Formats: sequence, C-alpha cells, structure tokens
Amino acid sequence: MASVRTRLTAAYTAALAGTLVIFTFALLVARTEGNFAELQRSVADQASAAARAIKQSELSNQPVTVPGDKPGSRTVNPMLRIALEGVPSYLLVLDDTGKTLYASFAVRQLTDDDIATLVRTSLRLSATRPSVKVTLGEDQLLLVAREEPGDVQRGARPMRVVAGASTRRVGVIPPEQWTIMLGVAPLLIGVSVWFAWLIAGNALRPVDRVIDEVEAITDGRSLHRRLNVEDRGDELDRLAATLNEMIARLETSFSALRRFTADASHELKTPLTVMRADVERAMQVPSGSGDQLVALEEALAESARMADLVDSLLTLARADEGRFEVHREPVYLEPLVRDVAETAHILGESQGIDIALPVMEDALVMGDRARLRQLLLNLITNAIKYTAAGGSVEIALSRRIDGVSVSVRDTGIGISAADLPFVFERFWRADRARSRASERGGFGLGLAIAKWIAQAHGGTLSVTSRLGRGSTFTVLLPLAADVSRPDGEPALSDDGAARPAGERSIGIS
Repeated sequence: MASVRTRLTAAYTAALAGTLVIFTFALLVARTEGNFAELQRSVADQASAAARAIKQSELSNQPVTVPGDKPGSRTVNPMLRIALEGVPSYLLVLDDTGKTLYASFAVRQLTDDDIATLVRTSLRLSATRPSVKVTLGEDQLLLVAREEPGDVQRGARPMRVVAGASTRRVGVIPPEQWTIMLGVAPLLIGVSVWFAWLIAGNALRPVDRVIDEVEAITDGRSLHRRLNVEDRGDELDRLAATLNEMIARLETSFSALRRFTADASHELKTPLTVMRADVERAMQVPSGSGDQLVALEEALAESARMADLVDSLLTLARADEGRFEVHREPVYLEPLVRDVAETAHILGESQGIDIALPVMEDALVMGDRARLRQLLLNLITNAIKYTAAGGSVEIALSRRIDGVSVSVRDTGIGISAADLPFVFERFWRADRARSRASERGGFGLGLAIAKWIAQAHGGTLSVTSRLGRGSTFTVLLPLAADVSRPDGEPALSDDGAARPAGERSIGIS
C-alpha cells in the first residue's frame, strides 16, 4: 500500500496536470476567439478599402461601371478593377438588384454553385447583421458587407461591397507553440512533483516522529511517557495532545487493572488458604469429633465469604460491560428504608449502635427494588462496621427540588480528606487503623457497587466526612412522574399496615 507521502504527491501531480490541461484548453479558446476577432477586423478593413476605392472612382469623375461582355451586363471600370484587384482574398461588388459587378480572383476559382451560395448569403447581410459565416465546400468563409450608396446627383446606383476570408487558420496553433507547450509542460510537472515530494516529506516528518514515540509506548510498561507537543497550534499538535490524553487514560486503566488483579488475588488467596488449612485439620482429627466440626464450619464460612466476593466481582464486571439489566418499576422508598432499618437494627444491636430515622418523607421512584435495597444495605453495613460501640447511625429520607435524598450518617472514625477521592474505588479500604477497627473485614467492593446502582438509576452517590467525626453518604435519585401518594392516603409501615400521617420519624435502638 502506498504511503501517505506518495498519495499526496500523486494527488498533487494529478491536480497540477489537470490544471495545466484546463489552462491549455482555456488558452486555446481565448486564442481562437482572438484570432477570429482579428480576422473579422481584417475582413472589415478589406471591405472598407474596396468601398473607399469605389468612392474615390466616383470623386474622380470616372464612371463606376461600364458595359460588360454580355449584352445588358455591367462591370466596374478597368481602373477601378485594377484597384480592387489589390484587395486579397474574397471580394464581391453587387448592385442594388443583386447582380455581380466585380468578383475577385479567389471568388472566380469557386464553382458556380458556391458562387451562387456566396451571392445569396451576401444579399442577406444588413446593417443589423454586418457579418456572417458561410460554408463553401470544405472551407468556411467569414463575410463582411459595406454599403456604398453612390452619388445620387449623378444618378449612381447603390452598391454592396462584400469581403470574405477563410476561417480555416483561426484555430490552428503554430508548430512553435506546440513545441513550447509539449517541451515545457513535462519539465514543469517533473519539477513540481519533486517539490511536492519534498514538501510532503517535510510536512509528514512530525507524523513519523509521533509514530516512533507511540511504538515505544505500546509495550504497556512505558505508559508514563508522553508525546512531545511543540505548541504550534496545528493539527499535529492536537493529535499529539489527544494521544497524550488517551495514554493517560490507558495508564490509569492499566494501573487500576493491576491493582484490581493484585487485590482480587489477595482477597481470594486468604479464604482459600484458610479453607485448605481447615480441610487438612478436619482430615487429621477423628471423624465426627468436635474439632472436625469446627474445622468444617470454618471452611464453610470461608467458602461463603469467597462466594460473596466472586458474586460482587461478577456484578461489577457485568455492570462495566453494560450487561446488567435494571428492572424498573414504581417503588415507594419509605417502606423500603424502614425494611432496611430493621435489618440495620439487627446488625447494630450486638455492637450497641443506635439506628435512628429522624426524617421520613415518602417518595416514588422508578427503580429496581432489589438493587435499591442492596444499595442501602451496603451503606448501612459500611456505617455500622466503622462505628464504635455506643455510637449511632441515622437514616434520613427527604424530598428535594431536584429529587429524593437518602442519607446514611454515622458517628464512626470518619475518612481523611486525602482518602475521600478513593472511597468508591474497588478493593479500596481506608487506612489500616480503619480496617482494623472492625472485626468484619470487607472486600472494599460495597461502595463501588453502591455507586454503580445509584448511577444505573440516574442518580448520584456522594460522601462527606471528617476524620474522627463520622461520615455521611448521600444518595440522590430522580423522582417518578407521580411523586407522592394521593392526599389523605396513609403511608405504609414496615409490615404493610397504615401509619398515621403525622408520624414522621422513629428511633430504633
């Protein structure tokens, strides 16, 4: 396949050759028109010269016409004939009746039919049509007429002088011009092609440099390198800047992939190691003994933990590929939040953590009830996990102008400002002190899944936190078209029973 440089040179050569052809054609047309105009002036001058000769004969008191050889015919006088013979090419002098008084030597060489055609055409010339073309045999003549009224006082009859010339040479290009055109055009094209090749090579040299730099980066281990942008403001600089942005995104993706692989391997390695140890211990103790049952129970717990990890990874992988469907249906959030609060009460009871619902404003959203419940459970479980005994977790449901807000606030250890940008990354957990604060060590995938669920519902998930003072996670979801239940209809309690409309919040401890 030809290179871009070759294609550009070929395109330039074709454009130049086409331009030369068009220019040559235009030049030929202009030359033909100029030659024809020049021929028309020359023929008109000949007709005028003949008319002046006739006028001069009248002024010299000489008869313009004399009797001809045939009875009743007339012809110009001998002196005038001599003067008219000096006019080259075709010349006719006709009287007012259309009879020929004089015909030049060129006219006399024509056939009788051609002479008749020439005379008929000459009679059609008028003041509004002083020139005309006529074809005689294989030649074409340009005819121009001049009227000579004659001396009225002397009884001279008016005459028509018609001069003509062949148009055969009008469009003929002299051989020397063909020689110049055919000799200069190839030389001009050759020099232009050479310059085009040099210019294209110089213009594409930065592209070659970009290709070399990109080839040096494609090994995956040099993504920290960037292309040189010379800040010229042209297309190549924009290309280099775009490639740098793409390389930066690839570097981020590769780093995240390596970190994700390492974290996933680590998280899977631990339960597999524990399971192997438990199975080996169960094989070494007597069958049915208490130690064997304890070992098998621990292995079962680790297998369940590993299954949860694999399920979370599968959920995120399907979400990344867009293959995880969200089944939308009308969902009232207040019963859902209360149901999750009951689960939170069970989880926090053993650690002495209070669960409170200070604000509960029911709202209707279009969403997947199971996924929304998973979102809230992830947030609440995360809050309980990092809240010390005696602390509290508040779940608030409130309607806003831009949607409905569900916030989970805890009084736990909080998150440092440096860690906040990484909260929703996969396998991320806060500093080691935060990780050790809970006996229920997680995988670091719960918040990533929660954020995906919020985004899948057209909402957002944000966090505010201060180290040592707790964290607040806020989910903002768009309201459905029917944003509230009809007035007067009681809201539903956790068990589906009607709750008094004035009851706005509850506390669970």
